[in-house]
This record gives sequence, C-alpha cells and structure tokens, in this order.
Amino acid sequence: MPAENSLTFTVPDMTCGHCVKTITGAVLAAYPNAKVEIDLGTKHVTVENAGDRAAVASVIEAEGYSPADA
Repeated sequence: MPAENSLTFTVPDMTCGHCVKTITGAVLAAYPNAKVEIDLGTKHVTVENAGDRAAVASVIEAEGYSPADA
C-alpha cells in the first residue's frame, strides 16, 4: 500500500526501460530525497517524499511524457 505522502500517476506513453530511466532521473534530479517506483506493465509511476502533484507532474511532462491521475 502506498504511503500517505505518495503520488501515483499513469503515464500511458511510457513504453520501455529508457522511459523508466528518464522519468526516474528527472524526478530524482528535482527531488533528491524522493523514492520513485515504476511499474512499466501497468504504466504507473509512484513518487514518495516529493512536491505536490502538479509540481511532480510538471517534472514528468518536461521530459515529454503525459502523466495522468492513476
């Protein structure tokens, strides 16, 4: 079960390991203390200990992806 301070997004255009690495790297660059978990099969990105939903979504969007509420 996700922690209370976790955010989960569905990222439908995340298709491969490179996408996972790119999104993980971008989130950690913006929020070094964050914990990022990605399930490529379900296209879910869960981020703990980061900013608010809009701020984290904008970090993912800046890499060219389309995060949506999970």
